[in-house]
Amino acid sequence: MAPHLINRATILGTGLIGGSFALALRKYTEEMHISGWDRPDVVREAQTRGAVDEAFSGELAPALHKSDLIYIALPIAATVDLLPEIARHAPPHALVTDACSTKVRIAQAAAELFPEEKGPLFLGGHPMAGRELSGIAHADAALFRENTYALIGNSERPVVAGLQAGSSSTAIESAASHDPRISAFVKILEKIGARPLWLGAQQHDYAVGLASHLPQLAAVALAGFLYDRLDENGLPITLAGPGLRDSLRLAGSPYSTWRDIVLTNQEVLSAALDLFARRLDDLREKLASRELEADFDAANELYKLLRSL
Repeated sequence: MAPHLINRATILGTGLIGGSFALALRKYTEEMHISGWDRPDVVREAQTRGAVDEAFSGELAPALHKSDLIYIALPIAATVDLLPEIARHAPPHALVTDACSTKVRIAQAAAELFPEEKGPLFLGGHPMAGRELSGIAHADAALFRENTYALIGNSERPVVAGLQAGSSSTAIESAASHDPRISAFVKILEKIGARPLWLGAQQHDYAVGLASHLPQLAAVALAGFLYDRLDENGLPITLAGPGLRDSLRLAGSPYSTWRDIVLTNQEVLSAALDLFARRLDDLREKLASRELEADFDAANELYKLLRSL
C-alpha cells in the first residue's frame, strides 16, 4: 500500500461517534473497507446497518490486521487502557487517531507509546459533533458535516492558570501535518464535511471546558434545581415553554458519557465554574437596576456569533 492512501479503516467503538464515522466513510468515500470492533451486540448492529464490512469483538489484534486507519471512538478511560495494546498490534504504516472529548491525558499516554521516528503514528482528534442520545441506533453519516473537527498537535503552552488560549493553530498545523498519513486523514475529514482545526491538547481542553463542558454542568445544575422544586401538579415545569427544553437539551446526556470528561478536565472546569458563579452573583446584584441591559446585549452578540459559525 502506498503510504499516502487509506483504504482499510478499523473503528474501535461503533456507538454514536464511531458508528457515524463508519457511515460517513461508507457514504462519502470510495472503496473503503471498514471493520468494526465492539461488544458483540453493538458491532453486530453496526454491521446490520451497513456501517461496517467486518465485525470483531473480543481479541483486538485481528481487527487491526492490515488497517491503514485505526479510529478509536471509546470513552477516555477505555482509550487510555487500550492504547498499549493498539500500539503493539497496529501495522507500522497505520495512522491511529481517537475521538475523545479531552486530549491532555490521551496525548500524554500516546507520546510514550507511539514514537514519532518509526512505526504507527498517533494523531489526537475530537469531532465537535454529537447528540444527547448515544449508541449506534442514533448514528448518522451527516453528524460531522459543517462541524469543527479538532486535530491535536504537540506545540503549545499551558493555558489553565489564567484561563487563556494557547499557541496559534497555524503553527501547530505546519508542525504536525507533514506526514502523508495525516494529510490523507485530513482529506477524509473534508470529504465527510467536517472542518479540521489544529490546536494543542491543553488549548483544546481549555476551550471545550468553557464552550462544551461548562454548559453541560450548567444544564445539569438547572435541571436538578427545577427537579427538586417540582410540586404535585408538576409546577413549575408544567408552565415551561420551548425555551426551557432548548436550554436543558444537554441535561438528557447520561453521566456515563460525561464521567471521564469531567475527571480528566477538573482543573479547567473548577476555574470556569468559579468564574461563572461570579457572573451569576453579578447578575443578582443587578436585578433591581437597568444595568442588566448590557449583559443582555453581550449575550445577544455572542448568540449572533454562534449562529454565524
